[in-house]
Amino acid sequence: MVKSFKYRLRPTKKQEKVLLAQIDECRILYNQLLCARIQAWKNNKQSLSRYEQNKTLPMLKNQYKPFSLVHSQVLQQVCQRVDWAFKGFFRRLKQKEKTGEKAGFPRYKNENRYDSITYPQFANGCRLDNKGLRLSKIGCIRIVQHRPLEGVPKSCTITRTATGKWFVSISCDIGDTPEKADTGSAVGIDVGLNSFAVTSDGQKIENQRFFRKEEKSLAKAQRKWDAVKKRPKTDAVREKRRKVIAKVHERIRNKRHNFAHQESRKMVNRHGFIAVEKLDVQEMQKNRRLAKSIADVAWSLFRHCLEYKAEEAGIGFKAVDPKHTSQDCSACGHREKKPLSQRMHQCKVCGYKTDRDHNAAINILTLGLQRQVA
Repeated sequence: MVKSFKYRLRPTKKQEKVLLAQIDECRILYNQLLCARIQAWKNNKQSLSRYEQNKTLPMLKNQYKPFSLVHSQVLQQVCQRVDWAFKGFFRRLKQKEKTGEKAGFPRYKNENRYDSITYPQFANGCRLDNKGLRLSKIGCIRIVQHRPLEGVPKSCTITRTATGKWFVSISCDIGDTPEKADTGSAVGIDVGLNSFAVTSDGQKIENQRFFRKEEKSLAKAQRKWDAVKKRPKTDAVREKRRKVIAKVHERIRNKRHNFAHQESRKMVNRHGFIAVEKLDVQEMQKNRRLAKSIADVAWSLFRHCLEYKAEEAGIGFKAVDPKHTSQDCSACGHREKKPLSQRMHQCKVCGYKTDRDHNAAINILTLGLQRQVA
């Protein structure tokens, strides 16, 4: 199992300047490699592979000297990114007829769309010691290591956020997961908009509505940005107001991530088996009336946190199809259609009465246990 550890970096002004320069050189290389693939297909109907483009790196370094200031494996990883972009494009192209998803041809990156560099081998070009993170051709950067690394470090990615903060994400191989625990304390989770989640044992988690609470702050910041956005990009006031908007979005994202991690950790610590809904959130967001609320509640993030935490802890986890879970009676199985406005479930056959979401959570748990046994 591979687990990533994210830490805050505190580079000096000189180190930050070098990091920014290296990111920009990688961006330029990315655009050149993308152009080479497009031209090769247009002129010769030839599809270039990652390995063929890797072989051109020494020639490109001779033609453009700043490439030599970047570690060789970081440059090779740029070739990998271009290759991933085309593989994703062809995969989406095949699925377009089924899902209707746009294929999204790989596009050139400007300075706002390329913000990270990766060392694919941790021991080659980067290492971590008591003084900080040592990067080839950059130096030793102070790191806020709030928790120790686990396992064997494999790769390292340096990222700059829109607010100017620097982070490092170190991927580590932590070995095999422990044996699966018993399902004695199993739970089913039904997510929603009124309540963030309702469990099969009756617990309710309130919807925090992080974006809704920050809408006024965001609108105020955006109005100030509108007054200066047509100024040159080098203008200090323009940059200052852009950062204010970025900080509001960052604050919302941090609160949402913290909430998802905290609640998923409580679930994993408390139960031996977890069953959740497998929702198609992208399809649900096509509902214009609920799109903002669905995006704000972040069901996919919560499910992702539950899944990887459950795998790491060695407990059972199943994502089940939510079809009819709100309509079926969890006591007798009778199916009856209910509008969204009806928040109570009362079975006309057996008389069982409970909260609509609680009934759905019990059905989700039952389906999850059936799939687990199968």
